Amino acid sequence: MAERAMKLQNQSNKPVQSEETRAREGYIRPAVDIFETDHGLTLLADLPGVDKAGLSINIDKGVLTLSGKPEASPRTENQLREFALAQYYRQFQLPEQIDVERVSAQMNDGVLTLQLPKAEAAKPRRIEITSH
Repeated sequence: MAERAMKLQNQSNKPVQSEETRAREGYIRPAVDIFETDHGLTLLADLPGVDKAGLSINIDKGVLTLSGKPEASPRTENQLREFALAQYYRQFQLPEQIDVERVSAQMNDGVLTLQLPKAEAAKPRRIEITSH
């Protein structure tokens, strides 16, 4: 389907507002790098201002959800704020080969590192050929 937005109009020729399904607060999609090796996936997510206590990582029905709330620095008289802090939110569909029981996470200086190991059955293996 082409990227076209259809505007519904009511009888007064004004566009009809769509129903909102999320809270009005803004969300930021964090920048993410994903690397694949023979052993699994490594996900790096940039979450500046978020500490370990403000971070939530969940896996439910094969969907990885990252959400984090940055902590505001204490205000001083001369502080200038050019943008408002917003919550980070991002979701990923995980492949079935990921062993969700062995997923590990580290948070270091605003960078989240997730190790998503493959299940043993999904790892590539070399089969030796023997002769009789």
